[in-house]
Amino acid sequence: MDRRQAIGAIGALSAVAPFTAFAQQSGTPLIGFLGTGSAAERAGMVGRFQKGLREGGYVPGKNVRIEYRWADGHYERLPDLVADLIERKVAVIATSGGAQSALAAKARTSTVPIVFISASDPVKTGLVASLSRPGGNVTGVASIATMLDAKRLEILCELLPRAKTIAYLASPKEPRNEATTAEVRAAAEAKGIRLQVVTATEAAEIDAAFEQLRKAKPNALLVATTGVFTTRREQIVARAARHGIPASYHRREFVADGGLMSYGPDYDDVYRMQGLYTARILKGEKPADLPVSQETRIVLVVNLKTAKALGIQVPRDFLQRVDEVIQ
Repeated sequence: MDRRQAIGAIGALSAVAPFTAFAQQSGTPLIGFLGTGSAAERAGMVGRFQKGLREGGYVPGKNVRIEYRWADGHYERLPDLVADLIERKVAVIATSGGAQSALAAKARTSTVPIVFISASDPVKTGLVASLSRPGGNVTGVASIATMLDAKRLEILCELLPRAKTIAYLASPKEPRNEATTAEVRAAAEAKGIRLQVVTATEAAEIDAAFEQLRKAKPNALLVATTGVFTTRREQIVARAARHGIPASYHRREFVADGGLMSYGPDYDDVYRMQGLYTARILKGEKPADLPVSQETRIVLVVNLKTAKALGIQVPRDFLQRVDEVIQ
């Protein structure tokens, strides 16, 4: 039996331990933090998560410990990473980077509490039974970001009223990819826009997708909401800049890295709320009794330096709607 098989076997045995075993642990509680991305890429969000923990009464390194596990964009690693955390008898697992990490944790254990962050509807992806009464061992924060992809296309059209063709970069590994793509396609048809869908997940596939776009020459690009693209954001922003394609994203970090614009939830608050929920579970509350928190604050961010480089004049009335301007 190799190491991977051993971790899986141990994780499977650990997953059947009763819920009370975790509540009765002595000493400093241990949190398992599971992310689809990388430690460097998620550093800011981890800081917000820890801020929520502190607000809930837990200070990392003082009265709580955290074990981090990162998939670095390789979703196939998630099951083994979950098993490793369970082997270490974590009191709760906090997941980052979309529904995939939470689904991997839920598939491995029905007893260890799981606190997720999901950009898609957690009911439709099968994470919880309902938002108000999650049931089972899973709860968390829903950021509704994937439901905004169609709206982001509309805003992109407002900024670029002469656009006739818009590309949509999607990932087939996103649980609601087909449904979200259909919503974006419908929004494009309503605007009289031709939508060119290109798909990718791995770095090489993203390069290949941008090679398609270089040849097709769309007027703009809409990048789908998914953790895998957040992990690859530097690559995506750099490729869009290289080919001179105005692009819209779901997170501010893309715009800070040089992307044109973003429209999406306030992720700083999303991760802070995840930390608060994790603290509440450490204090004895059960995930089944904690309604899924829904982030409703949406922010529009524009990078004027990038707009100028692309030859885009941002209208004054558009700027008045922007929550943050990056110079």
